[in-house]
This record gives sequence, structure tokens and C-alpha cells, in this order.
Amino acid sequence: MATIQWFPGHMSKARRQVQENLKFIDFVTILVDARLPLSSQNPMLNKIVGDKPKLMILNKVDLADPVRTKEWQSSFESHGIKTLAINSKEQSTVKKVTEAAKSLMKDKIERLRQRGIQKETLRTMIIGIPNAGKSTLMNRLAGKKIAAVGNKPGVTKGQQWLKSNKDLEILDTPGILWPKFEDQEVGLKLALTGAIKDQLLPMDEVTIFGLDYFKANYPERLLERFKGMDLDQETPELIMTWTQKLGFRDDYDRFYQLFVKEVRDGRLGTYTLDKVSDLDGDD
Repeated sequence: MATIQWFPGHMSKARRQVQENLKFIDFVTILVDARLPLSSQNPMLNKIVGDKPKLMILNKVDLADPVRTKEWQSSFESHGIKTLAINSKEQSTVKKVTEAAKSLMKDKIERLRQRGIQKETLRTMIIGIPNAGKSTLMNRLAGKKIAAVGNKPGVTKGQQWLKSNKDLEILDTPGILWPKFEDQEVGLKLALTGAIKDQLLPMDEVTIFGLDYFKANYPERLLERFKGMDLDQETPELIMTWTQKLGFRDDYDRFYQLFVKEVRDGRLGTYTLDKVSDLDGDD
């Protein structure tokens, strides 16, 4: 599989803006897909952010494996990163994010108070890769539709400040990918969840990866959705078999589209494509 490269001009500009705006904020909010707590982090942005206080938000938690979500929360917290797992579509999101921000910054707020400075509003910047749900989160925090929402990567193109409540002010940024994926499996995970455009990877490779992953980690989900599926069958043969069974004849593209859409929509149940063991001792 060829190295995946996707770095549109607006992303390069946004990367510079992130660096320039760090001095205006109190902490950085890193938004990741709860199904990809590791793979949906941008290593380039992590370097830019440096030692700035961080709030890690695992979004789309309703689509993620709850057991693995708890494992990832514990892992991030053990590394000193304040972590919050949410479904940004829920009404409780504003309260949860605000309380997490206050908890993260309580020491700084207290130091300022002792100097006679009342810190009324905390300022943060939300960063993350495309399709992690930033626009939905921003709309929820603002209490109105201020950001374009779409179930495809690359919807948000500009930066904007918004006031969530008297306690929180937020700078939005476009989803920013890194120039290329050195680890091809990361690219496949991002493609399966819809974080990168479908044209960037052959859908047969994405489907084979997804089937292999579910066979190894969530076999019961496949058996529930595809009654009588022979999980011992080699994956390419399995695709051929089920393309025929579903009445698609030799149109394998229809099976690829069906399978990937059902994974993305959560019709195969909750799942998480990253394991804490994938860290291999890295930060």
C-alpha cells in the first residue's frame, strides 16, 4: 500500500495559527475519536502544543467499546492528562467540559486569586483531526449552530472564538492531519472510521482490514450481523461469499460500501480500534 499523504493548504495555515495562538489560551483541548484514542491524535500538533496544560476529550463515546474507553481514560490520567469521555450530542456536554476545565486549571486559578486576580473566564483551543466531531462539540458548547457539521472530513475551514458561558471561551480550528502516515495501519483505522477521504485508500484494503479486526476482536458482532458467516474462511474468500449471498453478484464494491458504512454507523455494535497495549511504553 502506498504512503498516504493528505495535507491541504488550509491545514498548513491552521497549523501555523495553532502555534501563534497558544499564547492567548490557558489550556489546549485535544479532541480525539473514542474509537481511535491513539490513532486520531496528531503527533505534529502534540509537538507544537508542548507543555501547555491539556484536556483530552474522547468524543463519540457512544460508538466506542466502553471497556476500552475506561482503559484509555486510566492510561491518559496515569500520564497526567486530564481526560473526559463524552458524546458531544448530549445536553450534559457543556457542564462536563466546563467542570473538567475548572478542575484542570484550579491550581492556576488559586494562584491568581492569592495575587488578587479573579480569573472569570478560561480560554482554550480545540484541536484534532478531521471528523472527530469538533463542529458538533462547538455547536453544543455555544448553544447554537455556529459551525458547519458534516459526516465527512474537512468541513471546518477557519478559526473562530466563541463564548460557551461565563466560565469558558473557545477557539475552534480546522481538523488538521499530519503530512503522511508512517504507520499504514493508522491510515487504515482512520479510513475505516471516516477520518480521511475515501478516495485516499482502496476500499477493498479498508474492508479487509476491518473484517480482520472484527474477526480477531469482535467476532460475535460479525456473526450477529451476518448470520452464518464462516469466520475461519480467508477474508478475501469471505468477501466473495457474502457479496454473492447479499445479491450483489460480482459487484464487490457494493459489499465494501455496505460493510464500511455499517462499521461507521455503529450497526456492528460499539468497537475501539486502538488498544492501550499499542502504546508499547511510549508517552
